[in-house]
Amino acid sequence: MEEVEVAPPQTMEVRLKILFTSLCRSDVYFWEATGQTPLFPRIFGHEAGGIVESVGEGVTDLKPGDHVLPVFIGECRECRHCKSVESNMCDLLRINIDRGVMLNDGKSRFAINGQPIYHFLGTSTFSEYTVVHVGCVAKINPAAPLDKVCVLSCGISTGLGATLNVAKPKKGSTVAVFGLGAVGLAAAEGARISGASRIIGIDLNAKRFDEAKKFGVTEFVNPKDHDKPIQEVLAEMTNGGVDRSIECTGSINAMISAFECVHDGWGVAVLVGVPNKDDAFKTHPVNILSERTIKGTLFGNYKPRSDLPLVVEKYMNKELELEKFITHEVSFSEINKAFEYMLRGDGLRCIIRMDA
Repeated sequence: MEEVEVAPPQTMEVRLKILFTSLCRSDVYFWEATGQTPLFPRIFGHEAGGIVESVGEGVTDLKPGDHVLPVFIGECRECRHCKSVESNMCDLLRINIDRGVMLNDGKSRFAINGQPIYHFLGTSTFSEYTVVHVGCVAKINPAAPLDKVCVLSCGISTGLGATLNVAKPKKGSTVAVFGLGAVGLAAAEGARISGASRIIGIDLNAKRFDEAKKFGVTEFVNPKDHDKPIQEVLAEMTNGGVDRSIECTGSINAMISAFECVHDGWGVAVLVGVPNKDDAFKTHPVNILSERTIKGTLFGNYKPRSDLPLVVEKYMNKELELEKFITHEVSFSEINKAFEYMLRGDGLRCIIRMDA
């Protein structure tokens, strides 16, 4: 633990007091610096909930005391993407994994003894206080428990939206979910909410199936149990292929399988996982010519400021269960335990209490 100076917010920025944060696989991925250009020292963390401590010049829709969720992708509300009903890829505030400074002046708001500490995904929530661009802050219902809804600021919304907003399975359809971590189970939850008749979970870890049943998964397939490509197994199980598939692993082989396992004529595959920068997607063009569709999504196609408050209301109205995603809780001083849980594949989301 280090004492860090957190500068006041500048134009179009807010300083947040983080009350709860959780660990996402992306934090581990960038901490390990696998297949990327590392940027250190930096403060990780991007899935959290807190309150506004102070606001910078030009901020009009947030005030101190507001309950908020910081999000790694933003919404400026002025660019073509933000004005489109089809996109959440804000021109100004789309995800940038390499930028470690604020947009306003190209400087960090964190420092130790005058030496700058870099930001991470524009959020850096592994800090009691952080500074975030106002476009990356969603104001939510103050009655919503932050220790639960904080998980909506990344992984759970990503998986849920990948199904509800992008795959859009019809009632009675068949859905395959590749990867049964938190994001994949959120995708399965979306399929359950949509009324899918069969939700097939694909994972290399057979121990995950019992947990997956709580999220509506009806069948489980382990690729290690078969001597043929998993897309062929799924096609045999479903009379030609599933109606929708959602890939949540980041494995390029899983992405190819997710696309090739959907039914010709109407099948839609949605890619959610983040691949290695050197990966290349390869499939025969006939798979596309035969009217299969492949789509990608960031943050489940949700616009953070406009849509995330509505997702929180789904939880408040008991349309969405978040408690079953939360399997551990630790104090901030024990944050390394959260990393240990994730590295062991133990549980789904670990909530980190910042006041302890």
